[in-house]
Amino acid sequence: MSFTMCTVRRVQVQNSLAYSAGRVLTRPPRQCWGFWLVLPLLVLSSGPAYAAWVFVSGDDEAEMTVYVDPDTIRRHGDLVKRWHLSDRKTVGGYGSIKSQREYDCAEARHRLLAASILSEHMGQGMVLSDNLQEGQWIPVAPGSSAQALWKIACGKK
Repeated sequence: MSFTMCTVRRVQVQNSLAYSAGRVLTRPPRQCWGFWLVLPLLVLSSGPAYAAWVFVSGDDEAEMTVYVDPDTIRRHGDLVKRWHLSDRKTVGGYGSIKSQREYDCAEARHRLLAASILSEHMGQGMVLSDNLQEGQWIPVAPGSSAQALWKIACGKK
C-alpha cells in the first residue's frame, strides 16, 4: 500500500463574519434605514396573545361573567369539547377560572376535563391551582349558565 503526500498551500482569507459585522457597525445610522423601519414593528408585535373570548352570560348573584373561546370547539359526533372562562367581577382570592368541558348533546349533560384557577382577570396572571382529572357527567340544569354553555356548544336555540 503506497501513500502519496501532497503539500498544502495556505491562503489567508479575511474572516467574513467579523469583516461583515465591522462594515455594518461602522456605518452611519442613516444608512441602516431598513433596521429602523423594522424595529418599531418588532416592538409593537411583541405583546401578549389573548384568546378570542366571547361573552355568554353574566351572573350578578355569583359575581361571575362567563366567556367561551369559539376557536377551541372540537366535535366528535354528539360530544363537544370547548374551553370557557369564568371571570370574577370582584377582586380577592382569585381573578378567573379557565376550564375545558365536554358536552354530550344527545344526553344533555356535561363534565369537567381540566381547570386552572388564575390570579388575574380574563385568564391572566399566575396559576394558583390546576385540576387535570376528568369529572363525572352532570345533567344540564335548566336556566343555569351550564345550560347556556351547553346550548352554544351543541348549537341549540
